[in-house]
Amino acid sequence: MREPDGEDRIAAMRRANHAARGFTLMELLVTVSVGIVLSAMAVPMVRSALANYHLRSAVAAVTGTIQSTRYRAIYQGYPFAVTFSQASSSYQLASDPARSGSFANVGSAVPFGGSSVALGQNTTLQFRPSGQVQATAGTTTLTLTYAGQTETITVSSYGNINVTP
Repeated sequence: MREPDGEDRIAAMRRANHAARGFTLMELLVTVSVGIVLSAMAVPMVRSALANYHLRSAVAAVTGTIQSTRYRAIYQGYPFAVTFSQASSSYQLASDPARSGSFANVGSAVPFGGSSVALGQNTTLQFRPSGQVQATAGTTTLTLTYAGQTETITVSSYGNINVTP
């Protein structure tokens, strides 16, 4: 075997440099263009999915509150009420342990969704220890709207909840 001379080394370095020269400007432009097009297609889908998530989250909070308040009235044996506020997108729980017809707040108001989730109207639902539910303000049908999507929550007189888009 012979030792590579200077010319052989230079030729080997040129071959190595030629093989590792990188991407052309055209290849980079095509790759970036494809990425931009895919991103532009994904943005509306992500927005729609987030809007759906926000609305479903608010619906779950409202229905969970209704169910837990009804169970609480049954378990503790005295009336409870929950007031849903349109202005603040929140609810306030109240109880009447003396059964006098005068409800006192339990805790503070709790938001049921982001500031953009809109409630159709102010509603107060009263829950009796018998399991009966009645609306003392508004109706037993609540409407939640977010980003053009609407869900309707209907509560029966005995606490069955039906959610319809």
